Amino acid sequence: MAKYKIAWLPGDGIGIDVLNAAKIVLDELKLDAEYIPGEIGWEFWCKEGNALPERTIELLKKTDCCLFGAITSKPKEEAEAELDLSLKGKGYVYYSPIVKLRQLFNLRTNLRPCKAYPGNPLNYRDDIDLVVFRENTEDLYSGVEFHPLPQEVMDVLLKNHKSMKKFEKTSLDDMAVSLRIVTRKACQNIVRDAFEYAKKHKRRSVTVVEKPNVIRETSGLMIREARKIAREYPGIPLWETNIDAMCMWLVKNPQDYDVLVTSNMFGDIVSDLCAQLVGGLGFACSGNIGDDYAVFEPTHGSAPKYAGMNKVNPIATFLSAKLMLDWLRETEKANRLENAIAAVIAEGKVRAYDMGGSSTTTQVAEEVARKL
Repeated sequence: MAKYKIAWLPGDGIGIDVLNAAKIVLDELKLDAEYIPGEIGWEFWCKEGNALPERTIELLKKTDCCLFGAITSKPKEEAEAELDLSLKGKGYVYYSPIVKLRQLFNLRTNLRPCKAYPGNPLNYRDDIDLVVFRENTEDLYSGVEFHPLPQEVMDVLLKNHKSMKKFEKTSLDDMAVSLRIVTRKACQNIVRDAFEYAKKHKRRSVTVVEKPNVIRETSGLMIREARKIAREYPGIPLWETNIDAMCMWLVKNPQDYDVLVTSNMFGDIVSDLCAQLVGGLGFACSGNIGDDYAVFEPTHGSAPKYAGMNKVNPIATFLSAKLMLDWLRETEKANRLENAIAAVIAEGKVRAYDMGGSSTTTQVAEEVARKL
C-alpha cells in the first residue's frame, strides 16, 4: 500500500496538461503515492449543474491531500447559458469549485511564495523572495450577496447606519450588495501562520497589508489583531501598509519586503502582482492549507485557447508540487525538486513559450526530471 493517497484533479483546459507534466516529475522523484483521479470543472457544471460533484468531495475525504490543475469560471449569466437544456430554469447557480473546496475543508491559509530564480528572463529583479499569506475563507469570498437587495435588509441597514441614507431613494432592483465578512479568529489564524513561517524560515519581517483608514471595521480588526500577535514574536518586526501603497512599493522596491499577510481579496490582488515580479503566472504556485487537509494548485487559469496544445509553462505546477512535498514533510524530495527547477531555469536551454522559448510542456517536465 502506498504511503500517501493524493487526490488528482486536473480540472479544465491546461489543468490537464500541467498535471500530466507534474506526474512525470513526481514519478522521477519516486514519491510513494497513489494518485486518485477526481472529477471537477466546467464540464460537470454544464451537464450536472455542479462543478464540484459530491462524489469528488467524498474522494477528497479519503485522501491525504490534493494536487489541482485549473478551473474555468464564468459570470452568473454566462454560466447559466451553458447549462444543459434539461437543467435550465431549475435554480442551479454556479459557484467556483475551488472557493467551495476552501470553505468545505476550512483551508483557511493560502500560501503563495513568489521567488525569482536566476536566469529567468521574465524576472523584474533576481533578488525578489516574497511569501504572501492570504486568508482563504472569508472577506468578499464569503458568498453573502444580494441582488436585488431585499427590503428587510435595506430596512436594517437604514436603521443602523447613517451612510445608507444616500441610497434611500435607490430602487432595490438597482442595488447589489456583497458583504465583506472578517472574523477575529480568521485574522488571528492567518497572522499567526505568517509569523510562524517567518520564525521557522528566519525571514526578516512580516508586513500586514490592509486599508484601515477607509475600511475601518474589517481592515481595522485585522490590523489590531496583527499588532497583538506581533508582540509574541519580538525578533520579527511588523510593518503595516495600505493595499494601494503596497502595490506601488512592490513595483519600486520589492526586495525590501519579505512575508506579506492580508485578507482574502487583497491577498488575491497582491499575490498576482508579486507573481508578475518573478515571471508571471507560469511561476505562481499556491497551497490552500487547513488543519487536516490541503489542496495545492498553480494560480493560473484554465487558458482554454492553449488546452491540449502541450504548450504552457508547467513550472507553477511543479512549484505547487514542491509545496505539497513540504506539507507532507518530504523535505528532501521538496528541496531536490526546487533545485532541479532552478537548474533548468538557470541553464536556459529548455524554455516554454512565455519565457521566449519553444519547448513543450512535456519537454520542460522531462528536463526537470533529468536534473533530478
